[in-house]
Amino acid sequence: MAASSRAQVLDLYRAMLRESKHFTAYNYRTYAIRRIRDAFRENKNVKDPVEIQTLVNKAQRDLEIIRRQCPGMQKKETITRFISANCIPRTS
Repeated sequence: MAASSRAQVLDLYRAMLRESKHFTAYNYRTYAIRRIRDAFRENKNVKDPVEIQTLVNKAQRDLEIIRRQCPGMQKKETITRFISANCIPRTS
């Protein structure tokens, strides 16, 4: 793996772990962190540059999903209010 690819992969790995720590639910947080570590360990010996790029692209998409699932506190409060107001059945 080229030095730039290695640096890119390590940055992506760190970013995914960092973003996963923002999950408020313990089970989601620990599952995401464990899954990220396992996936990167499983693919650490990949040598083919095309396959490495494919895996990097998939990890970048997954990072965006994590970021959407872990919005900032301000967004989280808005979403919670929206869900509370619109999704929880009210008893009259």
